Amino acid sequence: MPDKKKVLITFLGNIDYDTRCNNLFNSLSDKGYDVEFIGFDWLTENFSTIKGKKSIYKLSKKPLSLFFYLKFYFILKLKLLTKKYDIIFAEDLYCLPVCVIIGKIQKAKVIYDCRELFGFLAGLKNRRIVQKFWSTVERLFIKKADLILTTGELDSEFIRKQYNIQNDLVIRNLPLYKKSQSPVNYYSLLGIDKSKKVLLYQGVVLHGRGLKMIFEFLRTSEDFVLVVLGGGEMLDYYKQLSEQMSLQNKVFFIGKIPQDKLIDYTAGAFAGLSLIENVSLSYYYALPNKLFEYIMAEIPVIATNLPQMKKIIDEFKVGFTVTEHNISELTEVLFRLKTDDNFYNMLKSNCQIASQLLSWEREIERLFTKL
Repeated sequence: MPDKKKVLITFLGNIDYDTRCNNLFNSLSDKGYDVEFIGFDWLTENFSTIKGKKSIYKLSKKPLSLFFYLKFYFILKLKLLTKKYDIIFAEDLYCLPVCVIIGKIQKAKVIYDCRELFGFLAGLKNRRIVQKFWSTVERLFIKKADLILTTGELDSEFIRKQYNIQNDLVIRNLPLYKKSQSPVNYYSLLGIDKSKKVLLYQGVVLHGRGLKMIFEFLRTSEDFVLVVLGGGEMLDYYKQLSEQMSLQNKVFFIGKIPQDKLIDYTAGAFAGLSLIENVSLSYYYALPNKLFEYIMAEIPVIATNLPQMKKIIDEFKVGFTVTEHNISELTEVLFRLKTDDNFYNMLKSNCQIASQLLSWEREIERLFTKL
């Protein structure tokens, strides 16, 4: 590439804890693009602003959320105006309006990564005015993007109908092809009895992700413990809930893990959980990266029977789907995994085969044909 195209990836989040942004940044760099990233962090304790090719600015929601958004938009706008970019990625709806307005002025190609159906987020379910606002913002600006990325076929089908667009492309949340060389030993790390099986939840800690269902299951079982990898605004809530339910010896919160170490933490578990609840359209269509990270780490997956997750699990035979809130089904599945070694090992073998097909390196090639 004689003249390197300049690319800016924008995201209201920290690239160090976001697989999709991190993989996108590295893939574009490997292809010869001159890539920069601007993101924001308000959740990591003692975080300080980092500037460079990957700039991450510290934000705070105290004393008012209004100042949080004003600072976010000021910094983002300033970044976009200080340099002319050929391609601008808006990795969420919050970045999209600024990217579209300034991108069109600069005649840049604007790519909107519609990784969530933002107008239908579970977190906005009881905040109708806010939900309506972001739905309107998305409707106004999504048609101005040159390309819209989604994370699944059903998401693409929905936005085509919802916004009458055709310029979408599915890029699933797949991990890099990588195998763990030294899986984490949770028994020594956390002092867990070796008779227990380690269940894993990884990702952002939010309502609607099935954590309460897992807690309820753990109250009835002495054979399993849960490790939670990740942070989020509801982390303290679930820590307190764990204590209220007397699960301190069964639930372990590890916190956020850097991307380069995540595979070892994932591979150290017995099974991975993705018990997302059908509390919003966005969650109903969920096809989260944790599902594929479990497969890459070669641990069986247990997910709720939502359509896109079920399709992957059934197609590759890498685990089970269970009915939402059905603890008896979850109990049956885990009992079989614990007691039937041959079946468990077959699922792990299927994960190994599936991981060769479900990798970011294969998936991202579809994007390069559009740039």
